[in-house]
Amino acid sequence: MSGSIFGKNLRVSTWGESHGKAVGAVIDGCPAGLSIDEDYIQSFLDRRKPGQSKFTTARNEDDKVMIMSGVFEGKTTGTPISLLVFNTDHRSADYGNVKDTFRPGHADYTFDEKYGFRDYRGGGRSSGRETIGRVAAGAVAAKLLSEFGVSFTTYVDMIGNIKVNETKLDKAFINENPLYMPDKDAYEKASDYLSKLSASGDSSGSSVKCIVSGVMTGLGDPVFDKLDARLAYGIMSIGAVKAVEIGDGTAVVNSTGSGNNDAFIVSEGRISKETNHSGGTLGGISDGDSLIIRASFKPTPSIYSSQKTVTKDGNETVLAIKGRHDPVIGPRAAVVVESMTALVIADLLLGNASSTLGNLKKIYL
Repeated sequence: MSGSIFGKNLRVSTWGESHGKAVGAVIDGCPAGLSIDEDYIQSFLDRRKPGQSKFTTARNEDDKVMIMSGVFEGKTTGTPISLLVFNTDHRSADYGNVKDTFRPGHADYTFDEKYGFRDYRGGGRSSGRETIGRVAAGAVAAKLLSEFGVSFTTYVDMIGNIKVNETKLDKAFINENPLYMPDKDAYEKASDYLSKLSASGDSSGSSVKCIVSGVMTGLGDPVFDKLDARLAYGIMSIGAVKAVEIGDGTAVVNSTGSGNNDAFIVSEGRISKETNHSGGTLGGISDGDSLIIRASFKPTPSIYSSQKTVTKDGNETVLAIKGRHDPVIGPRAAVVVESMTALVIADLLLGNASSTLGNLKKIYL
């Protein structure tokens, strides 16, 4: 199976299955001398680990990360960084009834069609636990970016039809509630909505918004390696993401050129934009404004309600999925979106080092 390696200059390979012994990532290309430790990486993993509230799976995993290589005395050595997290609370028996039955909304059917075989215990590589490697690697990328003043504000901005009121955005509240919403009113309404859905054996869709501040100009290359194209590629690779928007996103359909164009102005002696409809990119290159990214997640496909499906033999049947599952994906996926965004930006940042002769001379002369 190919497709488990991401990036060009900062390359990340994730590995492991949901019900295997462990999951993790290997990072190649991280510069030497970056201060990093397990506690910092753990702070990212703690944002996605299960069992933190009634809105997450009850699977009891500490998701404790171990740095196996690439770091010495608290600093990266420039060699591959290997990160490992053991699986400790998998219940494979919960998946016995799907061994020969395709779960609606899952990758079971397509895996069988492509490979003729699949790990039915929790979905294998298509499980949400695959994102542990992404988050661990993303923490390293975010730490690298912090050296250049780049920071992230990431939150759930919509659950079902309940949307955060951006005028009431309270950043401090994001990490004070299990849904990672920055609006207390929206959080309370979403909590009630999810409680009713869970009681009926159903799940909800959601969306995550990621705002990246301090991004320097010049990241991204025209044509196939546009910044927004790379972001869309990275974020769409997250399981359950069905749409990615940059800036105004799909709202541009209802806009006009005069309304959508961002006027250039001079502020404090520097060229800047009066608005940010573009979401921080122009022509696929960062324009120095904040990057604004939004990812839409489908409802969790593992629901307790009975669903129509078929077996591998082509017999129609009805399936009620067992196990422990999230009623909504967005809250635990927020840090995954942030991590993939960090990996894209860090990768392009490293690539920019050789984008001009002047840059190379700054390094070597």
